[in-house]
Amino acid sequence: MSGVLFVTDPLAGLAGDIDASIGLMSATQDLGHDIWCCGPEELAVADGRVQAHARRIRLRPRYAVGGDHRWVVDSSWWDELDVAVVDVALLDLVHLRIDPPVDSRYLHTTYLLDLVERAGTRVINRPEGIRAMHEKLVALQFPELCPPTYVGADVGALRSFVARVGTAVVKPVDGFAGLDVWLVHDDQGAVALLESASHGGRRHVIAQQYLPAVENGNKRLFLLDGDIVGAVLRRPAVDDFRIGPPIAPAEIDDHDRAIVAALGPQLRAHGLAIAGLDVIGGRLIEVNVTCPGGMHKTDALLGTQLSQTIVTHLFEGALV
Repeated sequence: MSGVLFVTDPLAGLAGDIDASIGLMSATQDLGHDIWCCGPEELAVADGRVQAHARRIRLRPRYAVGGDHRWVVDSSWWDELDVAVVDVALLDLVHLRIDPPVDSRYLHTTYLLDLVERAGTRVINRPEGIRAMHEKLVALQFPELCPPTYVGADVGALRSFVARVGTAVVKPVDGFAGLDVWLVHDDQGAVALLESASHGGRRHVIAQQYLPAVENGNKRLFLLDGDIVGAVLRRPAVDDFRIGPPIAPAEIDDHDRAIVAALGPQLRAHGLAIAGLDVIGGRLIEVNVTCPGGMHKTDALLGTQLSQTIVTHLFEGALV
């Protein structure tokens, strides 16, 4: 059996006009490969073989309009062609595209997909690599590349850190998509915010010095097998300090190259083929490896071919 399996969150919940997983599906379909999809709960193991109760789909046409990061596509962006129980290791490639956090649901899925890799089918990103390189914490291995950072749950220690750096961005270690992100100033409201962010000292959070350079943009570097294949600039909205959608191409500078030179070998060693690095003012903020996004939006906005480049490269590697 040929084709590519995407292990995703429910298809009905994916945004057809912007979702990076859909961009990868579209590029895969354009290369002539069948698209199979399943959720993590639809994976099983029988007699040592990983099976998926999957659906084969065909994406409907989509097109970009100038200056917009959203694709124009039908609200029902896919059609179901078939439903079958498939032997996952007989497929050409598997994409693990579940949104974080890396909770028990995510971890259980990685252990099942380990068996697929052992049978000889490449999984992107590699399950072992996702477990080894926590995307919120791996940057701490390179403190010289990052802004001042504190990780912990103790409200008093967090308050002392904020007092030292002046203003901090605080987010949960297991957070994603800008949820539960706090901007904490060195003022009388700091303790209440830190108590809320850390659930009263029961949840680990990451506190990083706020970088005013974010007003000039947060740069997303797209990495493929540890090498830069594109970059885009994103900025906060006028009424929200959190980062918004892509707005313009970004130039790759010496700071970016130094960051990638440090991280690239680890990403390659752990089989993290697709990664998104967030950089502000030349400082590394985050390393996205669980379900890296932004490619589909960037392709729509800038007319780039990131999704096609990634899929072509990965599929060639899968057949080596």
